[in-house]
Amino acid sequence: MPGVEVIPFSEELLGDAAELLARRHAQHRAAEPLLPERFEESSVAQKALEQALRSKSAFGSAALRDGRLVGYVVGAPREAERWGENVWVELEGHAVEEPEDARDLYGHAAAAWVEQGRTRHYVLLPADPQLLDAWFRLGFGQQQAYGYREVPARIEVRLPRGCEIRNPTAADVDGLLEVDLALPRHQQASPVFSQRPLPSEEELRREWAATLAGSEEEVLICLRDGRPVACWGFLPAEHSTYHRGLGLPDRAAYLSFAATLPESRGAGVGVALTDASFAWAAGQGYRAIVTDWRVTNLLASRFWPRRGFRPSVLRLYRSIP
Repeated sequence: MPGVEVIPFSEELLGDAAELLARRHAQHRAAEPLLPERFEESSVAQKALEQALRSKSAFGSAALRDGRLVGYVVGAPREAERWGENVWVELEGHAVEEPEDARDLYGHAAAAWVEQGRTRHYVLLPADPQLLDAWFRLGFGQQQAYGYREVPARIEVRLPRGCEIRNPTAADVDGLLEVDLALPRHQQASPVFSQRPLPSEEELRREWAATLAGSEEEVLICLRDGRPVACWGFLPAEHSTYHRGLGLPDRAAYLSFAATLPESRGAGVGVALTDASFAWAAGQGYRAIVTDWRVTNLLASRFWPRRGFRPSVLRLYRSIP
């Protein structure tokens, strides 16, 4: 196979790049049918790619073989306060005919990113083994999984003894503070080692006040012998900062938060809350539920696939050095 010529991405290549993206998305949908069908149309795919290029700091590379576009990579930064000096390659930000060409494309683009001081690189990929292998051989590792599943038409909720599932009230907030902290504390421990600081009690109380005052968030809590022991939170998936564009199913709910007190894990509380969430989603007319988890979170990375969530999009990460 002839080698590729790699050049900076330019708007003149948008049409050909959109064709590549539409074909890749069609292949992705064959594996994950909940993904939106409209992006299989190159005109729709082009609008998504144009959005990726809208940032003033966006930069990309294009691969040509015999003068024909065979791949591209486009990245842009997110807020540095949360992600450091970063670049994100979103789902719409890359497509290749041959997975190996992704390595040349990244090599070209990353030189510019690192020269700008952007040394934390994130990329969202379809869970395609050959494509993953190409990026793994660039020094990336898997950080996050994005899970998809259909909302079942009927579900039976089986409550563990002494448990009740309902919406929270103001009287529950004191007991829910420890539940809120259970997840970030778990994420700070091995092997996740999250560096994000724990929220303060004041911050948590403000969040609960806003939720209870009325918001688009649906919250279900589980009480055991009258004490809150777990909490699941949902939003319309279009409000997610992760599931968007090509990765956002139609009529989907986003499971944005799930936490269980350590002493109640393994007792069936999480299973009951998940089933209750499916029943709620069905009643609201949702077709799909999406969520995401750190793959180094051993509990989450086993629990959610067992609940039927398919890790169909993966977030990879590389830090330089």
